[in-house]
Amino acid sequence: MAQIPATVVTYPDGEVAGTATVVHAVPLEGGRTGVLLDRTPFHPVDTAWPDQPADVGVLRTADGEIPVVATLTGGVHDGELVVGSDLPVRMGTEGWTFVVVHVVDGPGPAVGESVEAGVDPELRAALSAGHTACHLASLALDAALSDAWTKDVTTDAAGHPAFDMLAIQTSRITSYGSTDVYRVGKSLRKKGFDPSALDDLRALEQRIEATLTEWAGSSGGIGIHRDDHTLAGRRSWRCELPGGPVELPCGGTHLTSLAQIERLTVALEASGVPGGIQFTMTTSVTVSR
Repeated sequence: MAQIPATVVTYPDGEVAGTATVVHAVPLEGGRTGVLLDRTPFHPVDTAWPDQPADVGVLRTADGEIPVVATLTGGVHDGELVVGSDLPVRMGTEGWTFVVVHVVDGPGPAVGESVEAGVDPELRAALSAGHTACHLASLALDAALSDAWTKDVTTDAAGHPAFDMLAIQTSRITSYGSTDVYRVGKSLRKKGFDPSALDDLRALEQRIEATLTEWAGSSGGIGIHRDDHTLAGRRSWRCELPGGPVELPCGGTHLTSLAQIERLTVALEASGVPGGIQFTMTTSVTVSR
């Protein structure tokens, strides 16, 4: 296999279209093909933390449009390309080259061909809003639970005890929202968390939404900072909240300002599970059109 370069990604800058060159193609199951470009606006699903769904869209060639039905993360090691859930290492592992794999039906464009890569802008906008809402809700949740700790623990980007980071089990970004599932068990209690803080979920919702209401519609900018433009480059989400700036690691896509947000709401549910409590927060966001 010829050497495959790391994919340059433009989605952190909000791009939804761009010209690219096909650098490799690999047959996939079901008669599909994985197309690798030298650069792309497509956001792939991360195999290690698949919170944000992948972009879909088209590759435009001289012969017409080819739908991109899925966008996956791939890795190249010792000349072998591994795609999607078969990838055995985390993004950024030394000795691996990480690429975006655009999945198409049929053979796809030829290696060396120039294409116009275009992301579905409506889906991108919906997922970007949902991902921003997810971060804001997690920060507001941490703030609302800041008095529930009896010991010093790791803090979040705003300086509050990091319940979200310490208890998170799964996070899924949806169109204009997110669903985050937490577990409160023995290990979290040993760290000093008092589960009785979850006894009155309606009161907790009100505290979270009071903070979110303060943030929604304010003038703070939102952006992605990165030093490396390849897929494996480290990226962080930065947001100017009314109380000061926050920054946290993130590889997804986002809104560009809190002024775009009209309303943020959360719905909380809790249920008993062996050894503790499963706690779910569903976030919804309304944005200006």
